[in-house]
Amino acid sequence: MGWIYLLLSGVIECAFTTTIRYTDGFTRLWPTALVLALAAVSFFLVAKATETIPLGTAYAFWGGLGAVGTVIIGALYFNEPVTFWRMFFLALLIISLVGLKLVTE
Repeated sequence: MGWIYLLLSGVIECAFTTTIRYTDGFTRLWPTALVLALAAVSFFLVAKATETIPLGTAYAFWGGLGAVGTVIIGALYFNEPVTFWRMFFLALLIISLVGLKLVTE
């Protein structure tokens, strides 16, 4: 169940980091409230995941999944650059996340 919590927390992290774009420096109330609510849910789920997954693994996976998802969202929806080196290092990050999953009991 811990990995399910962790996967959900990563997906929600992508949502709250994407929503930050609409806060205008946290000056707009509703986007800011949404960021805070989504962040709270994401933190709660990653905390639940650490009940069965080592803290370091959970944090690295959570942050990495959020980074991968946010880069993909940026490329698809915000026209951010998709260069060879960005994709190369993103692939390394994904390989690292899979490796963490494989070596965690």
